[in-house]
Amino acid sequence: MLRFVRAPDGRIVPDIAATLPGRGFWLSARGDVIETARVRGAFARAARGQVSVPPDLRAMVDAALVRRIGELLGLARRAGQAVAGFQKAREWLEAGRVGLVVQAADGSAAECQRFLSGAAGQVPVATPLPAAALGAVFGREQAVHVAVAAGRLAVLLRQECDRLAGVRGPGGTADERASGLGAARLGPDGLNERAGA
Repeated sequence: MLRFVRAPDGRIVPDIAATLPGRGFWLSARGDVIETARVRGAFARAARGQVSVPPDLRAMVDAALVRRIGELLGLARRAGQAVAGFQKAREWLEAGRVGLVVQAADGSAAECQRFLSGAAGQVPVATPLPAAALGAVFGREQAVHVAVAAGRLAVLLRQECDRLAGVRGPGGTADERASGLGAARLGPDGLNERAGA
């Protein structure tokens, strides 16, 4: 789910961390749902008043999620809970320390598969960022393989990566499609609202 709030000037803004004050409007983390709510005036109905919905709302959400993923990866790196590079990440993977593997979205498919050999299907894998963006988090020009230690940060990162995949993809995250939760979470306007949450 993604939270949006009405700013004092009437603009609808994404609240990725769900911490902004005021009434929250919740949408399933799917690009098509965001576009439908924007085009059909669902935000104005939920707010019971005039609102200004940016035409690039989906792109704003995408950028905010990318920023959040970068921040969480940086936090994991500084806490010693993430390493980058084929050899270091592979050592963590073989030692069973990994709760999430993050690979570059533009990395070689064969290389990514080689990295996961023997562990495919045992550890969740996300591909939210290009190699240059992953590298920037770790002070490198590029990074293709990142291992995140099992724990709270790995869980948060996976959640944010799933939300980003849903916003970018045509039908939501793989988990939502498998469970049918994407549609079940929506109200009649495609929007769920909760006061103050």
